[in-house]
Amino acid sequence: MRGSGLLGVIVIIWLLIGAYAAYDRGYFSSGQTNCATAGTIALNVVAGPLNWVGDINPKVSNCNLDVPPPNQ
Repeated sequence: MRGSGLLGVIVIIWLLIGAYAAYDRGYFSSGQTNCATAGTIALNVVAGPLNWVGDINPKVSNCNLDVPPPNQ
């Protein structure tokens, strides 16, 4: 049971480092609110410390969401 608790702490720290990396790159302060921006932020958070170690900078450039049909 201690292993799962430790793994949870490591995952939380990983995601916090990724969130800081996205913040450091200015993704939270951009005025755009679209699918590509949200995807870029999410990819940077998941990449975590790899953003600095391997200089990974994942970006989403094209994102299309399906629009639901209008109610009739």
